Amino acid sequence: MQIITLLSDWGTRDPYLASVKGQLALRLPEAQIIDISHDITPFDITQASFVLRQAFPNFPEGTIHLIGINTEASIETPHTLIKYCGHYFIGADNGIFNLLMSGEEAQQIIELDLMQDSEFFTFSTKDLFIKAAVFLATGTAAEALGTVKTTINTRYSFLPVKDGNVLKGKVIYIDNYENLITNITAQQFESFGKGNPFQVLFRSSQYRIKRLSTSYSDVSEGEMVALFGTHGFLEIAINRGTAASLLGMSVDDMIRIEFQFPQ
Repeated sequence: MQIITLLSDWGTRDPYLASVKGQLALRLPEAQIIDISHDITPFDITQASFVLRQAFPNFPEGTIHLIGINTEASIETPHTLIKYCGHYFIGADNGIFNLLMSGEEAQQIIELDLMQDSEFFTFSTKDLFIKAAVFLATGTAAEALGTVKTTINTRYSFLPVKDGNVLKGKVIYIDNYENLITNITAQQFESFGKGNPFQVLFRSSQYRIKRLSTSYSDVSEGEMVALFGTHGFLEIAINRGTAASLLGMSVDDMIRIEFQFPQ
């Protein structure tokens, strides 16, 4: 059974999601359609790439992922199909593929060359991406759907910066519990800090945490906690609380980790 996932910024109030699911049911009734999220902040491909990167490895290889965010095509951002880690991703090449792969290489890159099923050009997910997905699911080779390419558009994400004894990062995502997920990975933390004492500082050093935990309940209810979540990034949370609101933090706010290195 072919699995097709959907990721978009449509929400659920408008008819867009139902229209796409209806067309998939008509054209590929045997497919299993799974929603990743439709609550992406409108046009935010950085947020979308984070959600997709965390979700897609949990699906079997061969899964087709339709990305309904900033889908209008142009010469600079053509409709594109990539194969990465055995999965197929269909969307506009607006930088999201580059952010998704985080510097790794795609197995295939195809600029789609298909006639869409409507004379309107504002709903590419329904009018073109589904068509490409149906071809793939029914055995058409990816390279038959367009022009083979070797590059995609590059969009750089902010990487943690080393400054003396400080590792500087930022908040890249706030989840539904208002936990603050940063761009600092466990590997970066361990490689830079080498087991030395540290403190995590944010809001211009107004708040600080001096130890890592393994779960939210390692601290008392209402206290701040720093840990590496299942996504592998440093996370700031409040046990049974909403960190983003209570700490006044937003996406792109800076996080600093100061290490005490031996003299």
